[in-house]
Amino acid sequence: MNRSLEEPTQPNFYDRLYGGLIESGESAKAAVEVVVEAYLDGKPSNRGKKKITQPERDAAFWSSGFVNDVPAELWRSDILTLALTRYLRQERVANVKLLGRIALLAPDAVSRAVRHSGLVLLPHSPRRAELDQIAGSTPEIAELCRVLDIFDQAHRERIAAVNKWKASLTELSPVDLLIYASLYAFEHLVPRRLDIPTLAEGADSWMQEAWDAINDLLIWKLKTSEASVNLKEADIGPSLAKHLSPFLFPSPSTQVPRHDLLAAFGTLVDAQIELNSFITQSADAFSYDDGIQFVRREERLEIEEVDPTARAAWRRNGLRLARLHGYWFYRAMDEFVSSAMATQLIGRPENHEANRLAYIQAMRTQLRLTEVYGVDEMVITDSGARVNLFQALLSLELMSAFFQRDFLQTFAQNLKESGHWVAALGRLALDGLVNGNQNRFPLTWSDREAKIANIVGWTVNANSPQGNPLIAAVILDFWTSDWVALSERLSKGESGLHPELIERPILKLGQLLVQLPWLVGLQNNSTAAINNLRRLGARRGEAGGETRRIEERLGRLFEVRGFKVVLNWHPPMENHPKAGEVDLICARDGIVLVMEVKSTFLRRSKRDAWLHATTTLRKAGQQVSRKVSAVRRALSEEVGLASSLGIDNLAAPLTMHGWIVDTSIEHDHQRFSGFLKVSLEEVLIALRDDRHLLNDPDGIISGRHPDIESEKANDARQQLTLYPEGFSAVRFIEVIENESVWDEKVITQAVD
Repeated sequence: MNRSLEEPTQPNFYDRLYGGLIESGESAKAAVEVVVEAYLDGKPSNRGKKKITQPERDAAFWSSGFVNDVPAELWRSDILTLALTRYLRQERVANVKLLGRIALLAPDAVSRAVRHSGLVLLPHSPRRAELDQIAGSTPEIAELCRVLDIFDQAHRERIAAVNKWKASLTELSPVDLLIYASLYAFEHLVPRRLDIPTLAEGADSWMQEAWDAINDLLIWKLKTSEASVNLKEADIGPSLAKHLSPFLFPSPSTQVPRHDLLAAFGTLVDAQIELNSFITQSADAFSYDDGIQFVRREERLEIEEVDPTARAAWRRNGLRLARLHGYWFYRAMDEFVSSAMATQLIGRPENHEANRLAYIQAMRTQLRLTEVYGVDEMVITDSGARVNLFQALLSLELMSAFFQRDFLQTFAQNLKESGHWVAALGRLALDGLVNGNQNRFPLTWSDREAKIANIVGWTVNANSPQGNPLIAAVILDFWTSDWVALSERLSKGESGLHPELIERPILKLGQLLVQLPWLVGLQNNSTAAINNLRRLGARRGEAGGETRRIEERLGRLFEVRGFKVVLNWHPPMENHPKAGEVDLICARDGIVLVMEVKSTFLRRSKRDAWLHATTTLRKAGQQVSRKVSAVRRALSEEVGLASSLGIDNLAAPLTMHGWIVDTSIEHDHQRFSGFLKVSLEEVLIALRDDRHLLNDPDGIISGRHPDIESEKANDARQQLTLYPEGFSAVRFIEVIENESVWDEKVITQAVD
């Protein structure tokens, strides 16, 4: 419902704030910016004891008097365009008169705000109707509306295709859909993935698209199916008999395989992939990629590149993220080689190599989680139990190794011999039944106690030589997604984060636990662990402590390099009431670094990245600005902070830098409020001076490892220092500002 502009009767917060700023001598431009920042930052947050909601703030802001008097030229500024984006995204209040005035005076600002608002996928929004209303007087807006109409038509066509094939599968329960997803995976995904002879991250983006589509379809089925997912082991029998056994064990006396349903599922996956691709590659690109514009050619749209640098930055950061996966693998491998585990047999002799790789991969993820995300060696699960992080990571890696060896590789060999995926899958299942009644079906299931018994061996250590069932149970919970609870939330329309398949790959259906060998055997376990803790677990009580550990560990690295470090400094309230705590201050060689540390999760979409830039990073830039001012003043007036930073002469000239140090790589080396944003991992690598590990020195990631003994490989494995003339603060700043960590050229001096 749209609220009229005459409704508010209480004094308007934004009008009062604006009036007070003008009375205090602020310019109209500065006052407008302060008021808009307050709105974007969610102020006011309460009125007395009553919490103010975002719709209430929207109504107050867009009903205020001052917003109607903002000069036209200011609407072209980034901050006001962002506010206009917020208006177009909300539905509480209408101010079509203001929108029309802005469109006449600054149509480019309205066009940008429309793009960033996501209206391209919201054809029924009242704001969309307002655009149509003002289009008659503004040619630019009229053309924009035609572009939106083309997007809307394309979107509706793709939704219709998905709905058509969903209708053909309405009879299936969530378990039935899991069966067809597994058959589809062994027909299409597993053979293709096993044909790629490389571990390179990103090489399987096509598989990620299929997983995303399957994940969306499972969410749909959980939301809409009347069939219960609160199952016992016996309850899965009818689904297996009807939908799986006829494929694996065809017989005249059994039911006929439902090839029609499998074909329909495959077509539905294709349609869902097409819909998802349209959203991410077209609609989201229109909304959040400022490096391009969509130009209408009659009834079709063409993409024109308007900012190659912006587009290159997105691709560059994707490649850098892939190189970081390799960096942490090499870090783990080096630690493993220097540990006692390097000479020990891990598991049975025939499984030693796979288990050793699993151990290294678990070390890789633990290193990244501890050094970048501040995760402790013990973490708390949703149930409140504490679990050893490394044991949890190792268990998932061993699950992956088990499914790769006993399912996927055996299936691949069967496929090579038989030439048909159904025959290969049937033989895999039959051999499992013959050899000890083992479950080698395309999806596995068991009750909780049986699953604990299966993985208890992975908890063996010096203190528990036979393994520990209690620890195994907690590990199981850590990786489990409760589908009964998820189904209830979805069917009720409750908001909240939903685990993706890879994040918690053990599916709990009442007393039944289901796993998907085709998923667990091929997924990126590092991403699964990071997002399990950082995305799904963002509100954990441990998150605050993790941020502290990030700051402390980063501070220690600076200390190793000769910096004096002050952590969590609080400026005097009387001088800087709005500065807040300064996360990290480091000083050396007359250079002072003031850092604001941000910790989030691994994002995947341009929408996520844009939201990160316009919320977290925008605020961080403002915070750094205030904190740099506070530190500068304190160093010029007070002895305490200067003494802690080893600065004896307060009159000596100092060079000060403010950085936003973020665990995500998006928008790296951009500036927010004039301050550099850089990834924490880049800072870490620059301080450690081990950038050579980014470049796959042994060829393991790229698959060139058979040539490991070659002279070229050995040369690449040498450490190439960023500081050929020795470390200094000046050179360190240059390394970061010039992005030297990422330079793949072998141009610096080798270290003995």
